[in-house]
Amino acid sequence: MAKSVSPDAISVILSNPTPDSSADLPELIVQVLDLKAAGNRYTFTVTDGKTKLKAILQSSLASEVINGNIQNLGLIRVVDYTLNDIPNKNEKYLIVTKCEAVSPPLEAEVKIEPKIEGTGIVLKPKQEVVTKSAAQIVNEQNKNMAPSARMAMTRRVHPLASLNPYQGNWTIKVRVTAKGNMRTYKNAKGEGCVFNVELTDEDGTQIQATMFGEAARKFFEVFQMGKVYYISKGTLKVANKQYKTVQNDYEMTLNEYSQVEEAVNEVAFIPETKFSFVPIDQLGPYVNQKELVDVIGVVQSVSPTMSIRRKIDNESVAKRDIVIADDTKKTVVISLWSDLATDLGQRLLDMADESPVVAIKSLRVSDFQGVSLSTVSKSIIEINPETPDSQKLKSWYSTEGKETSMEAVGSGLSPSMKAGGRSLYSDRVTLDQITSNPSLGEEKPVFYSTRASMSLIKPDQTMWYRACKTCKKKVTEAIGSGFWCEGCQKNEDNCSLKYILAAKFSDVSGGAWFSVFNDEAEKIIGCSADELDSLKSQGDGSDYQLQLKKATWVPLLFRVSVQPREYNNEKRQRITVRSVAPVDFAAESKFLLEEISSMKA
Repeated sequence: MAKSVSPDAISVILSNPTPDSSADLPELIVQVLDLKAAGNRYTFTVTDGKTKLKAILQSSLASEVINGNIQNLGLIRVVDYTLNDIPNKNEKYLIVTKCEAVSPPLEAEVKIEPKIEGTGIVLKPKQEVVTKSAAQIVNEQNKNMAPSARMAMTRRVHPLASLNPYQGNWTIKVRVTAKGNMRTYKNAKGEGCVFNVELTDEDGTQIQATMFGEAARKFFEVFQMGKVYYISKGTLKVANKQYKTVQNDYEMTLNEYSQVEEAVNEVAFIPETKFSFVPIDQLGPYVNQKELVDVIGVVQSVSPTMSIRRKIDNESVAKRDIVIADDTKKTVVISLWSDLATDLGQRLLDMADESPVVAIKSLRVSDFQGVSLSTVSKSIIEINPETPDSQKLKSWYSTEGKETSMEAVGSGLSPSMKAGGRSLYSDRVTLDQITSNPSLGEEKPVFYSTRASMSLIKPDQTMWYRACKTCKKKVTEAIGSGFWCEGCQKNEDNCSLKYILAAKFSDVSGGAWFSVFNDEAEKIIGCSADELDSLKSQGDGSDYQLQLKKATWVPLLFRVSVQPREYNNEKRQRITVRSVAPVDFAAESKFLLEEISSMKA
């Protein structure tokens, strides 16, 4: 017998807006009408043949629509839901958090005509039967139970993935996986304080929660790293992409009336680490942004541990660089810091010959060497994870990738917005706009893109330094023979030369002196420092002079950082080349046409 809608299903839903358990509900089969996509969710109308109700399908169920299980005019069984008010309207919204497809599309909308005899189906008032739920009865019998345990039994816990700004009454159970410092601020309204935490539920879904003023002071000591809490009476809003640090469309705000209770005397859960991988060749748009990224790749090389002295407190911190590649045939350098460098970094060094796969969560993207990655305090590294993404990479590397020629993602950056082009085409300025403003970068370095040509390079300057072949740090001549590396703490028979030079660059507006380091200098000069040194030592040095002359007046695209430096008690502007690429004249012409169009507008 073909399934049909449940009589008075909408009435049952309206009388039970937040059911304690789906087991308490009768079968609720409704028909789907007006199914439409709304972002990563779907809106629709449900009907039981008599009454209609607006509804939202939560994002985790979107795949049911995409693969055709849920269709317009089809039937679904509502297993779990929440009923919310529509702001500023006297209407209800059904948020379906769990459902099952029952029937493919029917020929038409189901309509049930009322029976004249008056002996139709009579629903017993559901709310009267469950005036006291089982959880409430147990609660009354256990008056001495801990508050968090009572909360666990009387409140239905919502997964973070099901929350949205239109939901009213919800409770979540989450672990604190990151906690920020208390910060103070001052604006037109006066002074205040704020701090935030990152919360992770049992499914691995994360959300950032922010507290201001009284709420910040109330909950700062309550929230402790690693502990599990029940939280309710918070609000959600669409996350500001510029400031969000977790992968979630929403962010949470807690006020002084929000409820936060630690989950004690309960079995703790360990949140599953969820990744949202960004392919290496698509890291460009994240350069110098606050948003952190997740990557996965095959380890190509692992450097020894280095000791770096931090400017902020003059303390030494361990650092280790690894290079990974993925099936986009691009590589990227990842700097591991502190314990990740000494512990997991050492494991990676020991197994480097096996080409392990690493999945890393929460990495910061910088424009060092064009594009590079760096761990932060909350970064998580998994070595050879048992996931489909990992297996796919291993298969690709063993069959194809091992023999493939790889290129660093930061080298030869394309001007397209697709693959890192924002580093070379955003914030375009002329050199005069930089040099005419000596206060640029006083608080922190500022970054610009420019198009210029090298117009002067002094051939008699010291253009390079002797560097360790392993860690690239400066070496000194050892007693007896060879070279001593302070970073690696060892003697080497040979060393390499690395560029560190100053040159004048010019454009239509004027000129400026740039500081250029090895990788960028190689692209500008057209050869390595070792090769240029060899030319200099040959004959009368004419080949050396010719190589430098060939490098001048070649138009290039630059990404530069600007920061004032003090030299002999005099403030000077230091402009450092962060990345460089040849001009793609087709893309450059398109960019200039867009600039002209914007001027006409």
